[in-house]
Amino acid sequence: MTENNEKIRTVTGRVVSDKMDKTITVMVERLIKFPIYGKYIKRSTKYMAHDEQNKAKQGDVVSITSCRPLSKNKTFKLVSILESSD
Repeated sequence: MTENNEKIRTVTGRVVSDKMDKTITVMVERLIKFPIYGKYIKRSTKYMAHDEQNKAKQGDVVSITSCRPLSKNKTFKLVSILESSD
């Protein structure tokens, strides 16, 4: 029995690009607390995710999860489309 200590992350974000074949770019926004003033500020990160059926379109809210590296920049895969842009 092998123990897998890999951290599997599931994040939610908005699709900002679907121009590539089987790949989407997802922007994930988070709030962090500024240490001096205590004010919350937005920070964002873009992740490239694998979309096998090319279902997700620009503007959709999607859920992605980490997986093995599929290419140089692509280490996430699409789990579900939570909200459609239509």
